[in-house]
Amino acid sequence: MIKKAPEHPPFYLVRDGDRLIGEMEMDREMIREFPAGQRIQVDLRTGRVPSRLRFYFKFLREVVKATECAPHPKALHQIVKIKTGYTDKVKIGDLIVEVPSSIAFESMDEPTFEGFLNNAIRFIASEFGVTPEEVMPKREEHRRSA
Repeated sequence: MIKKAPEHPPFYLVRDGDRLIGEMEMDREMIREFPAGQRIQVDLRTGRVPSRLRFYFKFLREVVKATECAPHPKALHQIVKIKTGYTDKVKIGDLIVEVPSSIAFESMDEPTFEGFLNNAIRFIASEFGVTPEEVMPKREEHRRSA
């Protein structure tokens, strides 16, 4: 059995010209654990925006409340992923089934989530006739600016 390296929580960097600086003190502490001058491998990608994910789930709650289209927001979330094509194919015997993919932070980067969010809003608007502006007008700005 191959041993995996222990998982570490992600840390975030902020670009300052050509330099990357730890965003928070705990990020800078993690960097200090490496000896000065040591080569460090970094996987560069933008971090997810938590407020967008909160916006999405708040919107789902409001859609369920307004339309009673699902028993709870998580059920609507599964349908949204299937209907917008965010699925994984799983083979069961000779049958291939599409199951909803994960939108967790570690499974989807921010640009992909932004595309998913826009597709989800379009699907909900066309299927249920509900837009974020109608059910949560004060929070709509988090969809774009977060």
